[in-house]
Amino acid sequence: MNGGDTGRVAATGSAGSASGRSSAGSIGDPPPRDPLARRRATLLVIAVAALWPLFTLAGFDPAALMTPGSFAVIGNFLAAFFPPETGADFRALLWQATAETLAMATAGIALALLIALPLAFAMTGALSVSRIGPGPHAARSRWLRAVARAATLGLRAIPEVVWALVFVRVFGLGPAAGVLALAITYGGMLAKVHAEILESVDARPARALLEAGAGRVAALGWGLLPSAASELASYTVYRWECAVRASVVMGFVGAGGLGQLMDQSMKMLAGGEASSIVLTFVALVWLADGLSALLRRGLA
Repeated sequence: MNGGDTGRVAATGSAGSASGRSSAGSIGDPPPRDPLARRRATLLVIAVAALWPLFTLAGFDPAALMTPGSFAVIGNFLAAFFPPETGADFRALLWQATAETLAMATAGIALALLIALPLAFAMTGALSVSRIGPGPHAARSRWLRAVARAATLGLRAIPEVVWALVFVRVFGLGPAAGVLALAITYGGMLAKVHAEILESVDARPARALLEAGAGRVAALGWGLLPSAASELASYTVYRWECAVRASVVMGFVGAGGLGQLMDQSMKMLAGGEASSIVLTFVALVWLADGLSALLRRGLA
């Protein structure tokens, strides 16, 4: 190696060492500032400023929890819930109320599905014949979807507890009022979400079946359900879980089940009975969560 080559090698080595030192020195430098930090902070301040009047209108006052003696009152109230009631007589009432609640929720969801499935089928645009081209039935198909959407909106607009109040007047006290209240309200909810789930999956298989001359039911069964079955089952089980919780609220208006038993326990200031009922709620929700996971694995 001649002198010129040695000089170039030395210069290159010196440059590499300087670059290494420069890179090593940049490790301790502060991280670059987020260019969107100011915008995010501004949006957060605007959101808080916009929400604060709403909290005030709703009467939300966190300072009320900090008043003298409030923690003592809360502690005494919670202490009344322990230990849970485990007497034989109450256990018999609890099992009967739990069975009524499960029957109410399951029968209500079953009837809700009878309402929801035809509406969801009618609202699913991927199954509409108008998607494969204009024809004599395209206008009728659009009109049918509009009617189904309006019916779904009307069903889910009224809360189930309002329907329960109405049906208690008709059928008297008992789970029958809760079953019909759940069927009407949850029928609209299930129809809306089931249609959205069917719309969210790949519609090309269903469209190909329709273009080949297959019927809408065949397009649904072979084109959409294979991709949407897991999510449909999961949401239906979730709605069943919601129906179990809703039946508790409806029990306070006389629809039976665990809610009515909870109402009686709270009126008698029986905290141990109330805590046993709450633990039963937790067990039912855990059961619904396990059932949902089992169905998702089976349909995957």
